[in-house]
Amino acid sequence: MQRRPLLQTVAALALAAAAPAVPAQDAWPSKPIRIVVPFAAGGTSDILARTIGEKLQAELKQTVIVENKAGAGGVIGADFVAKAAPDGYTLLLGTIASHAINPALNPKMPYDAVKDFAPIDLLGSIANVLIVGAAQPYKNVQELVVAVKAKPGLPFASPGQGSSQHMSGEAFELQAGIDLTHVPYKGSGPAVQDVIAGQIPMSFETATVALPHIQAGKLRALAVTPARRSKVLPEVPTMQEAGIAGFDVASWQALYAPAGTPPAIVNRLNAEVEKILALPEVKAKLEGLGLEHTPNTPAQFAAFGQAELAKWAKIVKDGNIKLN
Repeated sequence: MQRRPLLQTVAALALAAAAPAVPAQDAWPSKPIRIVVPFAAGGTSDILARTIGEKLQAELKQTVIVENKAGAGGVIGADFVAKAAPDGYTLLLGTIASHAINPALNPKMPYDAVKDFAPIDLLGSIANVLIVGAAQPYKNVQELVVAVKAKPGLPFASPGQGSSQHMSGEAFELQAGIDLTHVPYKGSGPAVQDVIAGQIPMSFETATVALPHIQAGKLRALAVTPARRSKVLPEVPTMQEAGIAGFDVASWQALYAPAGTPPAIVNRLNAEVEKILALPEVKAKLEGLGLEHTPNTPAQFAAFGQAELAKWAKIVKDGNIKLN
């Protein structure tokens, strides 16, 4: 009398054993995470990525690899991440160049700076500084403006076309109603050296690069470009304070994932990165780089990114700035 139920049970177990297993969803992260830096090793972006990567590796108990994919003002590395799988294992250390200036300048970008990325965290901003050589006669911004209006075409150096330093000069020209001549260099080093030597009278440069030369008396800082004063140059006025109304430019660094990355992963990364940036030793390192961080959420960062893109698109259009 018990054989039929027993046989049915055995048959059911056999069928269950023969059925294909449904794999369990792997908990993230279950393999190494890669942070792509779209610039060469040794720069601010690279140092920041490696600092965060080291701490993130300890927090997530998973290997974090920093990979440099330099070229085209950050475009090559950013495009690589835009086309990566949206699984939380490939991230980008993006910047104002890759996500605001180049998209505004170049109508043939290989990616959409908004649609192709999931913003994670705005890591920090760096003030640019309007600098002149110590031997130059200009003691403040207004003296410089008066001189350029009297003799248009004053040259200014930058570390390259499309850099935040270059675009700071373009914004100055537009908002002060003056005529400058851009002289692009292949990096900050040679540009700054020519300003120190008097070959070029002025430049915009990051506080990170300019500060040692300002402290040594080789350069004079006339103003910083953000809307508020820099913590590393607190005695230097802002461009707005110096009479250039509405001027607000800062170079910034940020963390992105490819669009479509699950919100749970994006939010987890934001929370972990915010904890890392609050660590005393990390804060000290950022301050040494001239970076200033304000805690933010992915949504807040997304809004910031869209505003930056719109701002630079307007500057490019109003100034009729073209790629050479």
